[in-house]
Amino acid sequence: MKLNKHASDREISEMIRMKKDQNIAIAQLYEQHYGLLEKLVLQNNGTEDDAADVIQDSMLVLVQMIKSEKFRGEASIKSILYSIAKNKWISEIRKQKSTQNRHESYHLEEDEYSPDVSEAIANQENLKYVMALFEKLGDTCRRILQLFYYEELAMKEICEQLEFSSEQVLRNKKYKCLKSLTDSVKASPGISKTLQKILRNEK
Repeated sequence: MKLNKHASDREISEMIRMKKDQNIAIAQLYEQHYGLLEKLVLQNNGTEDDAADVIQDSMLVLVQMIKSEKFRGEASIKSILYSIAKNKWISEIRKQKSTQNRHESYHLEEDEYSPDVSEAIANQENLKYVMALFEKLGDTCRRILQLFYYEELAMKEICEQLEFSSEQVLRNKKYKCLKSLTDSVKASPGISKTLQKILRNEK
């Protein structure tokens, strides 16, 4: 199979699961996302070598997630890779800090490719948990949140795609979906805080 620059997330996932086309799929991931992930590291005091290491590690994590069925397509591959790479680079920065500076916080600059919901699942432990919660939301809620936060569609586009009678009806439904998700994660303060912030901003 030849490299397809326009392969979808689903196609890439299937290629990795089939194993025989895995190298082609990984090459496709590098082709599509290397520039974005390299920019993340370089803009936050990293070198090209640092970026290459982070990207390689992030790709391996994603491939393992796909093989173990932890990646089911609720979020885009771009969002997941960005979150994994960001989390790994933050961890690397902390390792590099001297003892006297280890308590200083390091804040990565906000980026258009890192939506609020993606921030809530920045580490892999939370990722599996949040994906399980998404499964419980139901098809409509899951699709609304996916289209809005991961595919970044406008409310008008979502309204037309999901055939809602009006944008206001869609906004009300989206609010209820987020409320349901927030209520489900109250036991996890880190995730709950982020989702409650979204709820306040998007009501």
